[in-house]
Amino acid sequence: MSVLRSPLAGLAWLGRQGTGAVAVLVFIGIAVPVVGAALKPYVAEAIFVLLCIAFLRVDGASLRGTLRRPGVLLAATGWTMLVMPLVFFGVCRAFDLEGRFPDLYLAIMLQAIASPMMAAPAFAALMGFDATLILLTLVASTALTPLTASFYAYLFLDGTLSLAPIALGMKLLAILAGSALIAAVIRRIVGRAAVARRKDEIDGLNILVLFVFVAAVMEDVADTFLAAPLFAAMIGILAFVVTFAVFGFSLLAFLWSGRDRAFALAFMVSQRNMGLMLAATGSVLPDMAWLYFAMCQFPIYLSPHLMKPLGRRFVRGKGQ
Repeated sequence: MSVLRSPLAGLAWLGRQGTGAVAVLVFIGIAVPVVGAALKPYVAEAIFVLLCIAFLRVDGASLRGTLRRPGVLLAATGWTMLVMPLVFFGVCRAFDLEGRFPDLYLAIMLQAIASPMMAAPAFAALMGFDATLILLTLVASTALTPLTASFYAYLFLDGTLSLAPIALGMKLLAILAGSALIAAVIRRIVGRAAVARRKDEIDGLNILVLFVFVAAVMEDVADTFLAAPLFAAMIGILAFVVTFAVFGFSLLAFLWSGRDRAFALAFMVSQRNMGLMLAATGSVLPDMAWLYFAMCQFPIYLSPHLMKPLGRRFVRGKGQ
């Protein structure tokens, strides 16, 4: 009962549960859909708070150190934000996904133009990789998102997305700039030392806020499985295939930078920030997009556990 003596102690205990607690959120969201229905109107606010927390943890010293050798950073950012949307579009065009399943095409292309997840550096660190390069690439990619997302939305989603591409870019800019500004103000007021000292409590808050997003996107998953189990299973399999295909393709693309960097970067590229897309477009997305985004939570939150032993073996073999 000691963890319940104060809210901060409870948050610290929750934060120490790490990726295990995050993975459990997915199954709670499926098991209690009524909670997801109640929280769904607050998805945008939850994503905004998650972004504030992520920017709050940006370490300026580490970023400046990695910037001294920017080659891999520039390549990773270009690959993530410029090349991957083109790869996604090429595959979708090959299977005529836009003509056959336009709502699914919309969801996959929104996944493609999204920046990496804000949790990617934390997941990479838990897997034993240096998260500095991941964090730098994440910051650079996120800064480009309003421009690249609006450009690719105009190029690939014009007429498919109800929200105009320019409006999408402006909303993304407002969300990202606002969260970065609030994080900078908080860091200035409380100090970097206090942020570092309250790591567990911040992790716990992160998990609680993340539950709002996960529960909302998981609201209809159980009903869909009961009503159309084969269809739901196929969407789930597709989510895993897309995630691990992006990982494998990116791993090959960055082998030149070293096995450890290639693995960490490939993991980051495969973790797309679909929550940010929901925050910007959630009110105008079709049900199929919500279902696909929900299914993508499984590979996102299970992959750190699944890939950690693979990463250790892969990196260990770099000298062989």
